[in-house]
Amino acid sequence: MLTATAPDAVINATSGMADWSVTADGAIRLALAATRRGCRLVHVSSDAVFSGARIHYDERCLPDPVTPYGAAKAAAETAVRHLSPAAAVARTSLIVGNGDSVHERRAHAADVHFTDDIRCPVHVGDLASALLELAASDHAGVFHLAGTDAVSRHELGTLVAHRDDLDPTRLPTAHRADARIPGALDVRLDAGATQPLLRTRLRGAREFLR
Repeated sequence: MLTATAPDAVINATSGMADWSVTADGAIRLALAATRRGCRLVHVSSDAVFSGARIHYDERCLPDPVTPYGAAKAAAETAVRHLSPAAAVARTSLIVGNGDSVHERRAHAADVHFTDDIRCPVHVGDLASALLELAASDHAGVFHLAGTDAVSRHELGTLVAHRDDLDPTRLPTAHRADARIPGALDVRLDAGATQPLLRTRLRGAREFLR
């Protein structure tokens, strides 16, 4: 495909979740192909590369994953940075759209929302705009594309409910720690070093869901 289209830049926004052959090996193959053809590469990563042990993570923090998905994403990051030193690795968090994201659908379905599972959601429009900016730039290294608000999944569901005129009291709550679901509880991506490089303002969930 790269040979046929000869793109100037490639944004790798794919995810095979915990499927190593897609999430890790696939990203490595794409990095090799893009580098051979001289394409600008922006690789989209995830806050799942972190364990949550330190809660606050800036762009300098090294991955310490605790799930298979996080490990695959971390491996992809390392490979991309080694194979394509000029590439941009963009870590993001929960992606929320205009009613289409899984997080919004869960609020409408009144699924259980954890009160102790905290992330920094980003609006899909802000994320897309920031990724295009990175693709058009020569910035290399790791960047954080996350919203400014750290919210629990329950607060996120409540914000969606208020926006969509739903009853937020319908959302059942629970503690993720009690459910013993693998993965980090509290991961807050700090985009302090990334935001000054962008024209796009990465809004917090309390703003874009208002």
